[in-house]
Amino acid sequence: MKQGSKDVENPESRFFTVLLAAARLPGVRVQREAYLRSALARHCSEDEVRRAVETTPAAAGITVEVLDKVANDSIRYETAKVSALSAAAGIPGILALPATVPADLAQYVGHMLRIAQKLAYLYSWPELFSGEGEDVDDATKGVLTLFFGVMFGVQSANAAVGKVAGMMAEQVAKKLPQRALTHGVVYPLVKRVAGYLGVRMTTQSFATTVSKAIPLLGAAVSGGLTFATYLPMAKRLKKHLAGLPLADPSHHRVADKDVVDGEVVEDHEILVRPHAEQLGADPAAPR
Repeated sequence: MKQGSKDVENPESRFFTVLLAAARLPGVRVQREAYLRSALARHCSEDEVRRAVETTPAAAGITVEVLDKVANDSIRYETAKVSALSAAAGIPGILALPATVPADLAQYVGHMLRIAQKLAYLYSWPELFSGEGEDVDDATKGVLTLFFGVMFGVQSANAAVGKVAGMMAEQVAKKLPQRALTHGVVYPLVKRVAGYLGVRMTTQSFATTVSKAIPLLGAAVSGGLTFATYLPMAKRLKKHLAGLPLADPSHHRVADKDVVDGEVVEDHEILVRPHAEQLGADPAAPR
């Protein structure tokens, strides 16, 4: 078998292909400053919004309770939007399946990317994309993979996201820890989570295909299926990010610390034992 065929059949490669394709769709990338300004304006003072943009919402002293309200508004908006688009894709019925199913999967993943970015920015993660249509760097691809893993309930992804957030909180860093996500202790988990998600997306594509087989009825089923899966996944990511030290104002005393713009110093702690590889079960994460 040719190497190219193996890559296509590889669940890890399949997931990254879908992720990168969705990231290039118009409107998928959320500009951090613009989003924070519009989302926080109704709940915070002008000075708080300015400091949240210049530093982070946590460093600006914005409470988790306020951020939760804003996050819930964003989740409701993205859920309604993705469900409506999925229902519209289910109207043509079985004759249009070759066109509607790939498009529906792409827009579904695109909306997963949108809510992941919004929640990340609210809970004090840095800008994930440098610009519209540009290539996705490996660190961003890695952290988005882990965010998706949290949304799908992969416990090892929870541990990895917590590890990355811990590195950033300790160093008050304004960038993702590139080395940890691309070559260091977190990277093996990124690859495993990607493989797991590649399998899950294949299963979800099959369920989507079945739901679209009957015209009109397929629209209701497809929209309902999207709503039933997207909403709890978004809430799962919100809960996890809100509970990390990175989102806690008490961990962000910027006035008393120097902000690190460069690489986060990485320790050599092993995150997961080699034999505890099964995703979906919670491997023994180190302290």
